[in-house]
Amino acid sequence: MAIAHSFRRSPTQGHVWSLSNMPYSQLMIIILVVICSPVQQSAGTAGFVKTRNTQFVVDGSSPFLFNGFNSYWMMHVAAEPSERHKVSDTLRETAAAGLTVCRTWAFSDGGDRALQMSPGAYNEPVFQALDFVISEAKKYGVRLILSLSNNYKDFGGRSQYVNWARGAGVPINTDDDFYTNQVVKGYYMNHVKRVLTRINTIDGVAYKDDPTIMAWELMNEPRCQIDYSGKTLNGWVQEMASYVKSIDSNHLLEIGMEGFYGDSIPDRKQYNPGYQVGTDFISNNLIKEIDFTTIHAYPDIWLSGQDDNSQMGFMQRWMTSHLTDSRTILKKPIVFSEFGKSSKDAGYSLNARDSFLNAIYTNIYNFARSGGGIGGGLVWQIMGEGMESYDDGYSIVLNQNPSTNAVVARQSTQMKALERTLTARSTRV
Repeated sequence: MAIAHSFRRSPTQGHVWSLSNMPYSQLMIIILVVICSPVQQSAGTAGFVKTRNTQFVVDGSSPFLFNGFNSYWMMHVAAEPSERHKVSDTLRETAAAGLTVCRTWAFSDGGDRALQMSPGAYNEPVFQALDFVISEAKKYGVRLILSLSNNYKDFGGRSQYVNWARGAGVPINTDDDFYTNQVVKGYYMNHVKRVLTRINTIDGVAYKDDPTIMAWELMNEPRCQIDYSGKTLNGWVQEMASYVKSIDSNHLLEIGMEGFYGDSIPDRKQYNPGYQVGTDFISNNLIKEIDFTTIHAYPDIWLSGQDDNSQMGFMQRWMTSHLTDSRTILKKPIVFSEFGKSSKDAGYSLNARDSFLNAIYTNIYNFARSGGGIGGGLVWQIMGEGMESYDDGYSIVLNQNPSTNAVVARQSTQMKALERTLTARSTRV
C-alpha cells in the first residue's frame, strides 16, 4: 500500500556505549549478569519456514499456519531510541493476540531516518534499529517478512533509486527504468546484499541465517506503467530472485505483488478491478525462485463508490481465483498479505470494520481447512499508542479497540487449532 504519513524529524545518531572508562568492579557485575542470565528462546521461531507443494512447513514437515499483521514503520520508529518501546509494545500485544507473522520494511532510501543515505552508503544507527526489530520479534515469537524496496515514493523506493542514477549522469526516462537500467539494478542488488549479509549487532546472527525472518520480499506492490503485460516486471523478478537465492538459500522469497493479472492468461483479467498495473500474477509467480504468492486487496479504494455488497463480492472472487491458480497452476502456497478497511471512508464504523475483517478471516480459514493452499493473512495494519502521525486510516491499536482485538485473536486461535489438526494428521501418515 502507498503510505500517506507525516513524520517529525528527529536525529538518527545512536548512542555509543564505552567500557573503557568503566570501573573494574562495575564491569565484572555486568559480565556476571550476562553469563548467568537465562537465554530467552522462542519456540515460535525455532526453525526456518519452508514450502512443500502448496503448504508452508517448519522443521521439514510440520504444517505452518498463521495469523499475522503489517507494521511497516518498525525500523523507522526504532531509529529513535526513545521510541523503541513502541516496537516492543506492539510486538508484545500482537503476540498476546496470537499473531505470529509481521511484515515490515527493511528499506528507507534517502530522507528522514534513512537506512541507505545514498547508493551504498548506510546509516549504521538505523541498521541497528533493524537489528533491534529482528531481535524483539525473536523475543516475542513473531516471524518477519522483510520487504526490500517500495514501488512508491514513501521511504524512497524506486523513485529514489532512479533519481540517484540521474544525479550520477545516467540517462533515465521514467521511474520504470528501475526495472531495466543496469546502474539502477546495481544499486538495488547492492542493497539486497547489504541487508541479507548483515550481522545483527545484538545477537551476532547474520540475517540470512536467522529463522526469525520467514521470507524476503522483492518490493512492496511493484507496478510498471510502461508495460501492462507483466513482461518487463517478469525479467526483473527473474534476475533479482536468482540473485537473492544466490546469497541466501535458507529463506523463502516472494515478490510483493497485489495480485493483478496480466496478459499470460487473458481470461483471468476479468477478476481485476477494471484495470492492469504492469504485473502478471501467473507468469511472475511461475518463476521457480519465487516460493509463494501474495495478494493484496483494497476494494474501498479499487472499487470506490460501490456498495459493501459489491465490494465483498469482488473480494470473494479475488480470493477464490488466486487461491485456485496458486493451487492448480503455480502449485505454491499463497498469503493474503494486505487487507483492511479505512476509517476515512464514508459510512465507516467500527462494526463495519470488524465485520469486514471477520469475513476475510472466515474465507482464509475455510480455504485453509478445505485442502490447504493458503498459509494465512496479514491485516493492514497494527500500530502502537501515540502514533497518530503514521495513521493512514487503516490503523488498529489493539489495546484501544477491544472488539477488533477479539476478532483478530479469534482468527489466531482458529488457525493455530487447524495447524495442530493438520500436524496430527501428518504424523499419522
